[in-house]
Order: sequence, then C-alpha cells, then structure tokens
Amino acid sequence: YPLPLVAIRGDVGREYMAAACRIGFLGGGAMASSLMHGFVKAGSRAADISVSEPYPPLRERHQANGFLATASNIEVVKQCDMIWLAVKPDVVLDVLRECSTVASSSSLVVSIAAGITISTIEQALPIGSRVIRVMPNLPCLVGECAAGFARGTHATNEDAQLVRSMLSSVGVAEEVPEKLMDAVTGLSGSGPAYGFVMIEAMADAGVRAGLPRATALALAAQTLKGAASMVISTGKHPAELKDQVCSPGGTTIAGVEALEYHSFRGASMAGVAAAIKRSSELRLASKL
Repeated sequence: YPLPLVAIRGDVGREYMAAACRIGFLGGGAMASSLMHGFVKAGSRAADISVSEPYPPLRERHQANGFLATASNIEVVKQCDMIWLAVKPDVVLDVLRECSTVASSSSLVVSIAAGITISTIEQALPIGSRVIRVMPNLPCLVGECAAGFARGTHATNEDAQLVRSMLSSVGVAEEVPEKLMDAVTGLSGSGPAYGFVMIEAMADAGVRAGLPRATALALAAQTLKGAASMVISTGKHPAELKDQVCSPGGTTIAGVEALEYHSFRGASMAGVAAAIKRSSELRLASKL
C-alpha cells in the first residue's frame, strides 16, 4: 500500500497501523453498518468509507451519517482500494459478475458473505485478485466483535495484518484455516443471537419472580457480560469459575442442576451445530 498510514486504536489502547486506502462496502445492511460505524468509532473517517446500497431509506441513512452512499456497486469498486463484500450470500455471484469488468487485481477484496468460499470469489474476479474471507459478528458496533478470517491464494501477510488490525480495532480477530470457517460462522458469527436469547430468558424469569422489566433486563445483561469478562481476563476454564459460584447445597448449584435437567448444555451445542450445518449448506450451494 503506497498510501499514507493512519493509526487505528483497538479497545485495549494499542495503535494499529493500516493503510489510508479508500474503503468500500458492497451492501449496506446490518453487518456492514456495524463494521462501518465500528471503524469510525475506532478512528477512521466516515468520508473515507463508501457504500453501495439499493434500498433508498437505508442509503439515505448512511449519507446522513457521513458515509459516501450510492446505489451503484460499480461506482464503489472503481473508487476504492479495499472492497468489503457484504451482500447476501445468494447474490454474491451476481454482484461479482456485475463488477468484474471494473475490478482490479490490485484491490483487496474482503468477503463477509456466510458460506461463500474463497475459491468461489477468486474465480469470479480477475486472475491474481487478493481475497480474505471474514466472519464478523454484530457486536462490532460496540467494539466487541469476535471475528474469524482466512486468507486466499494471493492474499499477502500484509493483507492479513491489515484486516486483522481493522477487525481488532472493533474487537477480537482470529485467523483460521478456511476449512474451519463454517465453525466460526456457527459459533461466533451467529453466537450473539444465542446470548440475546439467554439474556431475554433470564430477564423473563426475573420478571416472573417480581422484578421490574428494566431491572431484570439490566441485571441479566450485566451478568452475562461480567461472566464473559471473567473468562477472558482470568484465563480460567469456565467450569472452574462456575465451581467458584456454586456453594455446597446453595442456590446456584440448584439452578445449574435445573439447567442440566432441561438440557441447556446440549441445546446450546445443538444450536451452534445447526448454524454450522446451515453455513456448510450455503457453501455447497454456492458451488452449484
């Protein structure tokens, strides 16, 4: 990247150096919006981010937030050095075909389309195109993203470091072999929804016991946030931390017993497995 460098700060206060290239998003839906706003919160300028979005109200919202929004995918591809492919998986190939005549092998293409393989994207782009496949998640909007990424055939170490740095500015990024991206999708890509369901269920139980809805929701959300923070900060196994809370004959072990009786652990694993299976189905469908 022959352009000037700018600093992007991560949530732990470290500075990451990333090329001050024009960043473009093809698709401006929820995930793209989360990344765009996350990058801005981390120090990028909204004016340096372009987005193509066909839905007028959403496009106007992006414009109101300072982004360069357009209805044209080709316009974004022409203007930008780094392209984030953020459309729905079932239209990825159509979008790539549309943009192939103006796409340059010098651009870095970063795909967040679930289930779409690197080889599928590389075959639709000019020979030698650099591709990195990413599975982020929605909490990147609040700087708490958990993302996995895999590099393509022609992606360089510099490309991987740039993507890691940008993702790390809005959370945590882990590089994995592409064969494990379905697992990343089912675990962390879909995972926030599982957490939201758990928070809602805990809050409902609090309301049933007499707590005001707002109080129950605040306590449930903070409880899960605190538990996750302890796992991350202490490095201890969750089972060890669970045992610290479970006093002999106490309330917590009674609650854990009820969770086990109702197959909470198995249901959680089944939810992740179902999402992994669906990711695999989308991947196989993209090869047809």
